[in-house]
Amino acid sequence: MPSTRDIRRRIRSVKNTAQITKAMQMVAASKMRKAQEAALAGRPYAALMNSVLAEVTHHVGDFSHPLMEQREGARRAVIVISSDKGLCGALNANLMREVAQCDRQSTVFITAGRKAAQFVARTKRELAAEFTYKDTPLYAEARAISRFACDLFLNEQVAGVDLLFTNFISTLTQRPQTLSFLPVGEIAAVSTDVGGDEIHGALTKGAAEFLFEPGAEAVLGALLPHYLNFRVYQVLLEAKASEHSARMVAMKNATDNAQQLIKDLTLDYNKLRQSMITNELLEISTAAMAMG
Repeated sequence: MPSTRDIRRRIRSVKNTAQITKAMQMVAASKMRKAQEAALAGRPYAALMNSVLAEVTHHVGDFSHPLMEQREGARRAVIVISSDKGLCGALNANLMREVAQCDRQSTVFITAGRKAAQFVARTKRELAAEFTYKDTPLYAEARAISRFACDLFLNEQVAGVDLLFTNFISTLTQRPQTLSFLPVGEIAAVSTDVGGDEIHGALTKGAAEFLFEPGAEAVLGALLPHYLNFRVYQVLLEAKASEHSARMVAMKNATDNAQQLIKDLTLDYNKLRQSMITNELLEISTAAMAMG
């Protein structure tokens, strides 16, 4: 049975841990708000760009581009977006579970985030490139990732490229998701609940007419790289919002568990102290009765 000194020492240790997790929770909550705002702010632009491209491809007709070329072959590249740090619950574990399902022999990985790179190296899979991105992702970082993936595809080193990331749904829910990145297939118009509804409706109904200068093919050829760059950028925003949300929830749970453990230890300490005092009183009473 532990002594009162051991229980006091453990209570002090748990209190110190609770202070650390509480501070990390507050920091994660601050970063989470900014990351969620950035991710949600990018969705209307992404949806409107999809709508515009869908309408442009509809008017162009038989348009061909190297990034849209369908190729045969089993070798594919996967861009894995993870976090640099842990302490964010099961976020990275769920993502790495999806990575483990990829065929080891026919898949080459492009990672953004230290956790993904470490997992790929530890499981002895082929790592083509490793990128980093900040807490506030930059468009230049997304453009570098997109350009490297496009070079792999254009040089015919892979037959296709996929995006694997953690999609932000809510503060409590984040899910791993895989999207096809290359080759660019049929672009579907995606509606959004955050602005742009009237423009989206006009475009998808074919009510808008476009005049292309210097031509539809030249315009679409210039838009496709930007479309891919921004797609990676939006994925980085979604992944960062998921990371900070998961870390805030994990640190909150850790703090709550520490507080509950402190209460349980304090109760055990009081019971032990009460038992010791009772025994001392019994010893005094017994000695007094023995002395007559």
